[in-house]
Amino acid sequence: MADDALTAGAAARRLGVAVTTLRTWHQRYGLGPSQHAPGQHRRYTRQDMDRLEVMRRLTAQGVAPAEAAAWARRVPVPMEVPAVLPPGPAPVRTARDGGGFTIPLGRASPAARGLARAAMRLDGPALRDILEMTITTRGVVEAWSDVIMPVLIGIGVRYQDTRRFIEVEHMISRSVTEALSLVPRPSGLPRVLLTAADEEQHTLPMEALAAALAEHGVPTRLLGARVPPRALGDAINRTGPAVVVVWSQTPETAESTQLTALLTGPHRPYLVAAAGPGWSPDKLPEEVPLLGGLDDAVRTIAAAAR
Repeated sequence: MADDALTAGAAARRLGVAVTTLRTWHQRYGLGPSQHAPGQHRRYTRQDMDRLEVMRRLTAQGVAPAEAAAWARRVPVPMEVPAVLPPGPAPVRTARDGGGFTIPLGRASPAARGLARAAMRLDGPALRDILEMTITTRGVVEAWSDVIMPVLIGIGVRYQDTRRFIEVEHMISRSVTEALSLVPRPSGLPRVLLTAADEEQHTLPMEALAAALAEHGVPTRLLGARVPPRALGDAINRTGPAVVVVWSQTPETAESTQLTALLTGPHRPYLVAAAGPGWSPDKLPEEVPLLGGLDDAVRTIAAAAR
């Protein structure tokens, strides 16, 4: 184990995150290096890396860092065993219809299990039926947190193990987009602008945020993926939003100057907020909060927009 232990820099490179992100995870959530030798810096053991990989994967899927850390601390085994969900019997990997394996879900709801089975079958109509029913009966926030996210995380685990099932992820992502678009949008002038950072291609969590805000009577504009700073500035100047939220999935797209420009522009919004696991809290401008989970984001944005 000693030979396998990594410095903070080596651990960060292996995970694809910044060293400052590792420090934040250590200081805020207790996910730090456990190996210590007198006169040397602490190093990350293989078990430490297993937990950090869970943290990285979950936050990349949009799970709030505090919740992702709680799950990561429960991992006592190497990542070859899918242990990214709350404690429970390990999922049994058996062949099912669709020609693949079951998606590991842990203690998931029946709706999540049905959604996972439909995803593995690439059954578009079934995916839409389950998603529309769940969103209608439980609301966007609960549907996202309790049904959609466990399946997306499980598909990520399957891909990590097999390097397969990208088509499953694409199919369910498209179905989620379609289901979220059916949530009725409130009338009125949108005072909230949602956008992806420059070169950021992931927008599904922002689509969920727009739908959840709509349920609370807050109209929004969603610009979508890969919005250059100049285009975002032009949109703000033309629409004058009270709130602007910029999503970043990875550190590569989390350039804080994008946010600083919004604070110094001629039409500064009342609230500029960052969202997504790409942002490092210690690199954000002081006036810019980092939104947490979907429920927290809805409350913060709705209060500022009103």
